Amino acid sequence: MNEQKSRAPSLQAIGMTKIFGPLRALDDVSINVDAGSFHALLGENGAGKSTLVKCIMGFYSGDKGQVLLDGQEVSIKSPRDARAHGIGMVYQHFTLVPSLTAAENLVISRADAPDIIDWGKETRALAAFMDTMPFRVPLNAQVSSLSAGEKQKLEILKLLYLDQRFMILDEPTSVLTPGEADEMLGLLGGMAARKEITVLMISHKFREVKAFCDHFTVLRRGRFTGSGDAKTVSVADMSAMMIGDTPIRERSGRVQSTGGRDVLELAGVFADDNDGASVVKSVNLKVKAGEIVGIAGVSGNGQSALVEVLSGQRPLADGGIFIRGERFEPNRGAYDKFKVFGLPEEPLKNATVPKMSVAENIAFRSFDKPPVAKLGWWMSPGPMKAKARELIARYRVKTQGPDAPIETLSGGNVQRAVLARELSGDVDVLIVANPCFGLDFASVSEIRSQIMEQRNKGAAVLLVSEDLDEILELSDRVAVMSGGTINYVSKIEDTDRNTIGQHMAGH
Repeated sequence: MNEQKSRAPSLQAIGMTKIFGPLRALDDVSINVDAGSFHALLGENGAGKSTLVKCIMGFYSGDKGQVLLDGQEVSIKSPRDARAHGIGMVYQHFTLVPSLTAAENLVISRADAPDIIDWGKETRALAAFMDTMPFRVPLNAQVSSLSAGEKQKLEILKLLYLDQRFMILDEPTSVLTPGEADEMLGLLGGMAARKEITVLMISHKFREVKAFCDHFTVLRRGRFTGSGDAKTVSVADMSAMMIGDTPIRERSGRVQSTGGRDVLELAGVFADDNDGASVVKSVNLKVKAGEIVGIAGVSGNGQSALVEVLSGQRPLADGGIFIRGERFEPNRGAYDKFKVFGLPEEPLKNATVPKMSVAENIAFRSFDKPPVAKLGWWMSPGPMKAKARELIARYRVKTQGPDAPIETLSGGNVQRAVLARELSGDVDVLIVANPCFGLDFASVSEIRSQIMEQRNKGAAVLLVSEDLDEILELSDRVAVMSGGTINYVSKIEDTDRNTIGQHMAGH
C-alpha cells in the first residue's frame, strides 16, 4: 500500500458553481478541509450540500471551480476518478449487496477483482487488513443478517479497503442508535486525529457536530455563509449562519400537567406487513390528557406500520384501539367523533392530494359541514376560500394563494398547511409521525411549538420520531419500539440518552 496515498489528504473546493436551468444550486462556493480533520458540512435542505459533494465525487461537473487534493488541482469527471484519487463516500442508503457476505462485498468492490476469486488468498488478505482496523464486522456473515450499525461500519471499512482516505459521510448516523452513532464517530475521529483519514460529514445534528467535529462549513441557498471551529462556535451562531434573518418562533413552554385521565389506549395491537409477516407485535401503551408520549426507535422497527394502523392505512390484525374507553375504528367518522387529528410523515404523500389547491386540502376535514356545505351536500367555495385565507395567515403558510396546488409549496409549508387543517379546532388526540424530517429551523420551531401548545391545552399526544433529540425535547414519557414491540417505557426525567439507546438496540 502506497504510504503517500494512505495518509490523510487535504481537500479544497474553490469557487464551485453549478447551474441547473434557472437554478444556481452552487454559487461560487469554496470549502477547505484540512488533512486529518473531521469537518462538518451544514445547511438546510436545498442549501447545496449534496450538489457540492456530488461535484467533488464526479457525479456532477461544476460549471466553474476547481478541486485541489493536497494542494494540487485534480480532474474528477466521474466517481471512478474520485476513487482513483482516494476520495470515497458513504451514502444515506446502504450500497451493499444483501445476499452476499461482508467479505464478498469487500472483494467485489475492487476495480481489479478477478473473474475467478481465490478465496483462500483473499481470506488471508482480508484477515491482515482487519487486523489494522479499529472496528470489526463478521466477514462471513450475510449482509442481510447484519444490524444497521454493522452495515454502516462495513460501508466505512469498504472505503478503507479501497484505500479511499478522504471520506464523505452523508448523514451517517440516521440509521444508528445513539450508542452506535457515538461509537462510530468516535472511532473515525480517532483515525482522523492520527492522520489516517480525513472526514467531511454532512449532518443536521448539532450535538454530534459539537462532540466529534473540529471544523465546520455552512451553506445557505447555494452560497457559503460561514465556517469556524466546531468546538468553540455556539449552536446559536451556527444556526444563524444556516437560516440568516428568517424569523424563528419562540418555543412554547411546557405547562405543568395535572395528571389527566387516560385518553388513548393501544391494547395488544398487532399488524402484518404486505407479505403477511407480523410487523407490529402486542403493542400496549396509554397516553393521558395533557401528555406527550414519544415513541423512539431505529427506522424499520414497526413505527411506520403502527402509525398506518392508527390512521386507517393498515388493517389491525389483532388487539384494539380505545379512546376514553370506547373502541376506536380509524375512519373519518370516528376521527370526527373522538376529535382525533394527525400529522403523518411525508405529508405531501400521506396527508394531501398534491394537485388539489391549498384551500381544498385545508377543507378536507370540513367540506361537508357548514359554512362550506349547505343543505348537507352543496359545497360553497366562498366560505372554503375565506377559511383557508384565515388559516394560511394564522399558520404562516407561504403560498401564492389559496388556489395554488399544494404540491407547489415547500416541505415546511406543506406541513404548516396540514397543521392548519388538523389543529384549527378542538383536539383531544394528536398523532404525529416524524413531523420535522428535512425541514428548515424556522419550520421545526413552529411545528414543535404547535405540538407543545396542543399538549398544554389538554390533548393526548402520541409522537413517533426517529429523531431522539426531538423525543427528549418534547416528551413527558418515552416508549422505545424495537422488533415491532414496545420494550421500554419511562418518564423522561427518569431516563437518559444511553438507556434509551440500549433499548433501541434491543438490549
